[in-house]
Amino acid sequence: MNKEQFQREKLYWLSLSIAKEMLVKDLVSPKDYQKIDALLLEKYQPILGTLLAGKPLTPSSKTDDRRSPK
Repeated sequence: MNKEQFQREKLYWLSLSIAKEMLVKDLVSPKDYQKIDALLLEKYQPILGTLLAGKPLTPSSKTDDRRSPK
């Protein structure tokens, strides 16, 4: 992974953590969180983020289904 890829990876995970915090605080809906995640994946094109997309890193009822359509 080169410096540019690493930077994109960091920005993706940082942005996603903010969105996740907003989800936990009920500031965004699970559907909005899914949209945010999709936009961030498109914008930053992270290597690891793409591999882990839709797979929760920690157990949480609000984020377990972030990629599952309702």
